[in-house]
Amino acid sequence: MTDSLQTDPVKLGVGIDFGTSNSAAAVFDGEKLTLVKLAAPHAIMPSANYIERDFSITTGQDAIDEYIVGNRGRRVELSAEVVGEARTSAGGNDGPAAESETTTVYGQAFHDGALPGRLFRGTKRLLGSDSAERTPIFERRFRLVALITPILVDIRLAIAEIMSDVARACIGHPVNFEGSEKNRNQLALERLSEAYRHAGFLDQFYCPEPVAAAFSYLYKNPKIEGQRVLTLDFGGGTLDLCVLRRCGQGFDIEATHGLGLGGDKIDQAIFREIICPLLGRGERWRRVVDGVEIETLFPFSDFEDLLLNWPVSYMLNQNKYTAPVIQRMSQTDEAAIKFRRLYDLINQNYSYQVFEAIKTCKAELSRSNEAILDIPEIDIQVPIARWEFEVLISDMLASLERSIAVVLHKAQVQPSDVDVVLRTGGSSLIPAVVEILEHQFPGKVVEHDPFTSVAAGLAIADYYNYGERFN
Repeated sequence: MTDSLQTDPVKLGVGIDFGTSNSAAAVFDGEKLTLVKLAAPHAIMPSANYIERDFSITTGQDAIDEYIVGNRGRRVELSAEVVGEARTSAGGNDGPAAESETTTVYGQAFHDGALPGRLFRGTKRLLGSDSAERTPIFERRFRLVALITPILVDIRLAIAEIMSDVARACIGHPVNFEGSEKNRNQLALERLSEAYRHAGFLDQFYCPEPVAAAFSYLYKNPKIEGQRVLTLDFGGGTLDLCVLRRCGQGFDIEATHGLGLGGDKIDQAIFREIICPLLGRGERWRRVVDGVEIETLFPFSDFEDLLLNWPVSYMLNQNKYTAPVIQRMSQTDEAAIKFRRLYDLINQNYSYQVFEAIKTCKAELSRSNEAILDIPEIDIQVPIARWEFEVLISDMLASLERSIAVVLHKAQVQPSDVDVVLRTGGSSLIPAVVEILEHQFPGKVVEHDPFTSVAAGLAIADYYNYGERFN
């Protein structure tokens, strides 16, 4: 696809990068690029919303904070959902009036009677899934679009602090949305477009996120011509790549590629491999069953999925989970302290703090050869060497290398044909990622605004009418 810089610009360009983990927005007037303070005084806003029982909605960091406070120490009280009554008769069809019996019919869904609210984060991941159409929230069922719209409304309100008319925007999207359905990209864009319309963005243009990052780089380097750029956008939810060549006053998008691999999966790998053994995974469990003492592995797998997904980890605070943990931590052996940690994590709803500590440790490993994974809430302090971290994510690094090969093959170019390689997205700061790129493209790798390059590029794309309408 070839486009030109000669298109008549609009008065102001608006770009919105609604991300899996965080969101950013920017405004461009042809000379000055302004990042919108979505979480004043900060430009970056967590892509989260919290829906309370009265259906009031909070977004951003406030949503996360309300979730944490509302679930700390709270006992989950599940009850089966009643879907109706069935009337049965004890007599025959042709006999005297038969006695009847009414039976309550229960569904497979369960309600948490004390749940103060529901937190939603990472909803971007669900956009391409056919099965993620409606989500039950208290007495109502919400469409996925309705869960995303409040975040976009608050983004629009923040942009309105800079400009009065906020009906138009260039919207970023991954090259490939997460999911296995063949139609996932079309479905995701349809849902995204509807959510933006509900939020007030009636004039919509779309641009792949790695292409937008390349635009912002080319804008900052206007004198460079005939340069082929490989962009690697490695964020919280996806890995996206593009090969773009600047030619005269225009540009040619030669190839794009993307897959569902991001920083969130790296965080989960750290939790699984380093933290889970400190919470009791692999330990044995002695107990008396029918008068006989038996010993088995503690059923940690029953806990793991909920532990790895912190927005729903409060579900562990049910008797079926806490009772075996309490029983196991009462045993007087060295492993008991691990189960005390697990109990405290569940009872005090510390999962979010654990994942924040993982992110802090991961960031430190980008600067140093060793870092401390420090989680005082559950008395964990573990040194991690950078090489250990790289071994832990080796499969993901291999996927990254394959993705580079795929996008170069699509563009029909060799590494030597690439003039500059842009690294953007938080996960692109990982030294092993940098080393892979430097090895393949020595002296050509540039770090480019890891957290705001996409939003900036989208605003530039909107100003120059680079974006494409979604039908």
